[in-house]
Amino acid sequence: MENKVKIFSGSSTRHLAENIAKVYGQDLGKVSLLRFSDGEFQTSYEETVRGSDVFIIQSTIPPTDNLFELLLMIDAAKRASAHQIIAVLPYFGFARQDRKDQPRVAIGAKMVANLLSAAGATRIITMDLHADQIQGFFDFPVDHLYASSIFLPYIQGLNLPNLTMAAPDMGGTKRANAYAKYLKSEIVICYKQRTKANVVDSMTVIGEVEGRDIILVDDLIDTGGTLTKAADMMLDRGARSVRAVCTHAVLSGKAYENIEKSGITELVVTDTIPLKQESSKIKVLTVANLFAKVLHSVHNYESIASNFIVS
Repeated sequence: MENKVKIFSGSSTRHLAENIAKVYGQDLGKVSLLRFSDGEFQTSYEETVRGSDVFIIQSTIPPTDNLFELLLMIDAAKRASAHQIIAVLPYFGFARQDRKDQPRVAIGAKMVANLLSAAGATRIITMDLHADQIQGFFDFPVDHLYASSIFLPYIQGLNLPNLTMAAPDMGGTKRANAYAKYLKSEIVICYKQRTKANVVDSMTVIGEVEGRDIILVDDLIDTGGTLTKAADMMLDRGARSVRAVCTHAVLSGKAYENIEKSGITELVVTDTIPLKQESSKIKVLTVANLFAKVLHSVHNYESIASNFIVS
C-alpha cells in the first residue's frame, strides 16, 4: 500500500508552503500552535499522519522560535508514527557558522544538523546552503537544490549585450564561475576586507567592468553592505549596469535603505524568506514549482537530477 503524502507548514514561510502544496496538488495539512502566557508554545497535528510521508516546510529564519517550532513538529510527527519525516528548509539558518573561523566559537550549522537528526527527521530538502559541506553534517539524505534553475532563465531573458557575472567576494567565485560558464559570459571577482561581520572596510575588483552589464550572484543578501558597495564601485569604474541575484533575502538592518540608495538596477531574490517590506528595486521569483516537483520525486523515489542546471 502506497504511503500517503502529508504537507505541513510552520509559521515562518506559510505563504510559500501554501504555494508548494497548491502546485503539488493538495491542501496543507492541519496543524495548530498553542502559545502559553510565558511564551512557551506547543505544536500538534489536527489529522492523522500514521504511516504517511510527512513534509514539514519551514525556513529557519530568526527568531530561533522558528527552528524550535520545526523541531517540535518533527518530534510530534515521529511520536504520531509517520513513515518518513522530511524537513523542508528553503532557507537553512545558522549555515554561515559552518566551521571554527576563530577560537572558542560554536559550529552552529553542525549543532542544527544534530538537533534535526535527534528530533527525528529522516531526510532534509534545502536550497543554496551557504557552504556545500554542511550536507556532510547529516547521516541521512540531503537534497540540496540550487536557485540557478530559476535565475538562469531569468538572466537569459534580460538579453544583456555585454553580460558579465561577478562574485561579490572570493568565497563566491565557484558559484559565479558556474553561472559564467553556462551563460558563456565573462567573470569578475570582488576582493573585500573586513574586521568584523557585516562591515566591509575596503573593496576592489579583479577583472574588466567598463562598458559591461554586471550581474552579482550570491547565496544570500543580509545587510546589503557588500553588494551595494560592489555595485557602486563597478559603476564608478565604468560598468554599464549592475544587477544582483541572491537566493535568500535575509535583508536585515539597513538593507532596504542600502539597496534603494545604491546604483543597483535590480535585486532578484526568491521567496525562501518572505520580504519584510516592498521595494521598487527588488523582484521576487518563486521556488514553489521547484520544491513541489522535488517533493513528488522524493515521495516516488525518482531522480531529482533533472532539476539541476548549475550546481
